[in-house]
Amino acid sequence: MKKSMKRRAFLQNGTLATAGMLLTAGSFPFFKSPANFSSERLAAVDFKAARKIGNLKVSPLGLGCMNMAGIYNAPQDRSQMIKLIREAYEQGVDFFDTAEVYGPFYSEELVGAALQPFRNKVNIATKFGFEYNGKQVTGRDSCPQSIRNAVEGMLKRLQTDVIDLLYLHRMDPNTPIEDIAGTVKELINEGKVRNFGLSEVAPETIRRAHSIQPVAALQSEYSMLERVMEYEMLDLCESLNIAFVPWGPLCRGMLTGRFDKNFKPDPQYRRAGVPYFTPEALEVNLKVTQLATLWASEKNATPAQFALAWLMAQKPFIVPIPGTTNNKHLKENLGALDLKLSAEDLKEFRLALEQLPTIGFRTKASIHEDL
Repeated sequence: MKKSMKRRAFLQNGTLATAGMLLTAGSFPFFKSPANFSSERLAAVDFKAARKIGNLKVSPLGLGCMNMAGIYNAPQDRSQMIKLIREAYEQGVDFFDTAEVYGPFYSEELVGAALQPFRNKVNIATKFGFEYNGKQVTGRDSCPQSIRNAVEGMLKRLQTDVIDLLYLHRMDPNTPIEDIAGTVKELINEGKVRNFGLSEVAPETIRRAHSIQPVAALQSEYSMLERVMEYEMLDLCESLNIAFVPWGPLCRGMLTGRFDKNFKPDPQYRRAGVPYFTPEALEVNLKVTQLATLWASEKNATPAQFALAWLMAQKPFIVPIPGTTNNKHLKENLGALDLKLSAEDLKEFRLALEQLPTIGFRTKASIHEDL
């Protein structure tokens, strides 16, 4: 009873205060899930069970290795990052996500060096889709020969003879998706790739690619705050037996509780310019973090752990890849696997979540665009 009263009091006070702020800042809609995405369909989930991506079975939480190359922070020390990746493996993580553009190339080099001693016990995902002048990104390029050149470089940096999951990172507007999927199909037949993935593409692009080479995974941003994937995309993945791999499952750190409304992103790094980190957006969006923090405290967990557990509970084919450069945060994230969320928990939290407005996130229309 006390817990329910605390939740109701938070929601009443938080929603009223936020609504008052929005009247002065402008009109922003509440983000409600589509009618067919019902919390009543959710049930308690065994978070420790392996999840399926194509012909792979992977740990329910992977490790995103982007930040190690310096995206939201400076590039990290090589020896420390190799140690961190190996610690993740020792803690049960067997799914590691990287890309040639992270660095560029530095993240793949770290992953390859770290995992080489136990390469046959882990799954490595990487991504192609850009052209370079040395280490300078000059545009997008996914023509067949460029894909083949990229894969040869990846295999060397990753110190392997096969890539477990190869994604198209971003769509090349100058190359038909059928040519991209066809090239990856050839690489699969040649034994250099095991599975094909797509990132940040529209439903029609997924269907066209899938008709040429079955798509094993879709990677797009999805979190307790950024929920636009609940429109069409998760249902499409389910219907085509495609795993969903959320990047940004902690909303670039916003769901960890580490920021307050006065946080100012460092202009050198990626958070600067992200719409949901503007001062007016932070004041509204952090209400969701506060709600997660309240629920987490009742579960003897951190808000990050609750946010990850909530995400894994949405569908059994979701495999989040939280990134970190910190061993403490790695262990914290993996603690999400120990949370117990009942169907009633999920239903009650969803009802509360959908009463909170958000600012700076994608529109429903945007899912029909290749980003």
